[in-house]
Amino acid sequence: MEQYEREHLGALRRIAPECMVLLKSNGDFPLAAPQKIALYGNGARHTLKGGRGSGDVNVEYFPSVEQGLENAGCIVTTKAWLDAYEAAYEAGKNPFQTWLREKIAAEGMDRLMENLSIVMPEPDYDIPLDGEGDTAIYVLARQCGEGVDRGAVPGDLFLSKTEIRDIMTLQKEYRKFLLVLNTACYVDISPVAAYIDNILLLSQPGMTVGDSFADVLLGRAYPSGKMAATWAAWNDYAEISEFGNREDTRYREGIYVGYRWFDTVGTKPLFPFGFGLGYTTFMLTVGAVSITKTVASISVTVENTGSFAGKEVVQLYVSLPQGKLDQPKHVLASFVKTEELQPGETQAVTLSFDMADLLSYDATTCSRILERGEYILWVGNSSRNTVLAGKIMLERTVTLEKVTPVAGETDFTDWKPMCGDRTVKECAVLTVDPDDFTEKSFVCPSPDDDAMCIAKKLTDEELCYLCTGEFENEGSKQVIGDSALTVVGAAGESTGRFRHLGVQSIIMADGPAGLRLARECGRDENGVFPRTPPTDLRVLELIPEDMKKVLLATLSGFKKEERSGETYYQNCTAIPVATALAQSWNIDAAEMCGDIVREEMMRFGVDVWLAPAMNIQRNGLCGRNFEYYSEDPLLSGKMAAAVTRGVQRDGRHGAMIKHFICNNQETNRFRTSSMVNERTMRDIYCRGFEIAVKEAAPIAVMTSYNLVNGVHTCENRGLLETMLRGEWGFAGVVTSDYLTGDKTPSDEINKYRKFRAVPSLQAGLDLVMPGGKAHYEQMLAALKDGTLDRETVETHAARMIGCVWKLRGKGQKEDV
Repeated sequence: MEQYEREHLGALRRIAPECMVLLKSNGDFPLAAPQKIALYGNGARHTLKGGRGSGDVNVEYFPSVEQGLENAGCIVTTKAWLDAYEAAYEAGKNPFQTWLREKIAAEGMDRLMENLSIVMPEPDYDIPLDGEGDTAIYVLARQCGEGVDRGAVPGDLFLSKTEIRDIMTLQKEYRKFLLVLNTACYVDISPVAAYIDNILLLSQPGMTVGDSFADVLLGRAYPSGKMAATWAAWNDYAEISEFGNREDTRYREGIYVGYRWFDTVGTKPLFPFGFGLGYTTFMLTVGAVSITKTVASISVTVENTGSFAGKEVVQLYVSLPQGKLDQPKHVLASFVKTEELQPGETQAVTLSFDMADLLSYDATTCSRILERGEYILWVGNSSRNTVLAGKIMLERTVTLEKVTPVAGETDFTDWKPMCGDRTVKECAVLTVDPDDFTEKSFVCPSPDDDAMCIAKKLTDEELCYLCTGEFENEGSKQVIGDSALTVVGAAGESTGRFRHLGVQSIIMADGPAGLRLARECGRDENGVFPRTPPTDLRVLELIPEDMKKVLLATLSGFKKEERSGETYYQNCTAIPVATALAQSWNIDAAEMCGDIVREEMMRFGVDVWLAPAMNIQRNGLCGRNFEYYSEDPLLSGKMAAAVTRGVQRDGRHGAMIKHFICNNQETNRFRTSSMVNERTMRDIYCRGFEIAVKEAAPIAVMTSYNLVNGVHTCENRGLLETMLRGEWGFAGVVTSDYLTGDKTPSDEINKYRKFRAVPSLQAGLDLVMPGGKAHYEQMLAALKDGTLDRETVETHAARMIGCVWKLRGKGQKEDV
């Protein structure tokens, strides 16, 4: 193991406990010393470090919970049970794979990748629970991934009959019992939650998962995470909320997502947003509110009143006035995580927010406003545990921005609550002067002047190459994860045809839980190549012969395992998945993870990381929720901005935030339309992106596969030019998501087609990825016949040149 690996794993082992959330505790844990452990559950031996798909990281090794316990000196007494579980799981595969083969054959090529991503639900089995020792641990694992949404079935979203039976039995039969949730996606544990004394949301905190868990179990570290999303019984979520429709999915719940729904309608969740216990306890003493111009601040003293060290997260929520616009009961406005506090130690923290950041979209005036009335401040350690801290009075409504609607039309109005009395007791009231707010004017950033000069001298052919990811003559090389020509396993790269102009190619690698590269590689006189396939070829056993031929054709370039040459390794670090990192509520930890990624980008020659992913966790069934931070846009935006700052700290490496916008389901992801009204889109689904853009200036933004109100996001000029560039001042590059952009026969039998290259460039997209000859030819033909304006393409090319110069430097260029 090289020095950088040891350093990164050491940092990750310190960060991981901050991502774990102690949901219930009776004081039995931590354990005083290593001992015999009766270990059960599907995640005990097959522990998950993260999710599946492009968000996975190919690592050399990571310890399971079983290995972590043994590394820490514990004795696992249930080897027979763990062996028997493996046999039961393997036996369950046969009927599942038979069903899957039939499903693939029936649904055809157009849904092949969607079917290949399906995760088998946990099977039922009957294995005796006869481990030795006073302490039992049950590790419940759930995995999800790109390409398919989860099933509302036992063994996936719900607990299986076997899991319920075994968890309840262990609670009764062992003196100490801990239920461990090795998942970054929601699971309805309501059948057992009330009966279990100790529950730890281990989540998926990266590649030290087993060792980090052992650290927490034995008190060598402590959990200090808080929930980044509400967990409740499945039937308590908003019934009006549509999800998973193959054509149009209506966001009827409007702005009432997550805790905004539960706290407003008064339904009690299992574990509220922002909630989390620790091995110790804290007392918060709230000071007075102050306001300077439009910035409100409040001091809070945090005291550790327990007998263990720990950290607390202090949260500030604001109830907005109910005026023309309906509002949730309260919204998160600020948060601070303390330093480590020893028993009896105190720390004073200050929570601040700008009133201007509480703006809401008003459809009647096409503006973002603050309404007149009382803004009520609440301080606590979850959305359901707060105390009144003060009020701020705004005497008249303030218009902060005049904007242009960009979402399009829907056929429904958003749900609104029946607002009851929200009067609160009397307290000190501060006044903010409406004249202290300034209405914002917008300036759309222009490309670099020198870059534009070069772009204007290029031929039509050269312009089209700059707007298309690098490709070989036959097109992109692989289905997934190996479209780059320079770094093995990278997701793609921009063209390298213009080195003579000082314009290098930029290499892009997937994320967002670390760099996704091929780990074992070779190098010979013909270049670099993977030693292992870019995808698991065992899936070919599930595919009918006609589909297999098509899939193999895309993998035809992979015969490189037969080549000789030097072997080398790209050992990357799997950091906590986004949901786990958000559960830390620690901005410094997020920046540190960005630092880890940047250092490995530098080592392996990657310029742009295709992350952070920061869509809202709208529904617990979304297959990619583990890649996303939270149900709350403020927490999402702050965490993504922090990671981005870490990645971009040296000015030579870039982050690409994604998927812009409303990528909240995987079902039929290329052709499904998120039907969402303008206010909901701006106040919830765009807000985190806006925070990240304004606070961290990411080098790039990736559009989403889905449509919004019937228009592909990459073909919506309002989203890309009016909002992203005009209103937010984004100066970077906008790229497409991968593996689409071509006309396909199935376009004719679906309501919506896949997005296309030429309309995307017309709307403001700069780069079609991963690139292909067909995309290039479509652009060139459109330029030649005047469908695509040359000045538009020059602007895109200039942005690409400017991006390369920022990351690689201008270098030496010839006159053109």
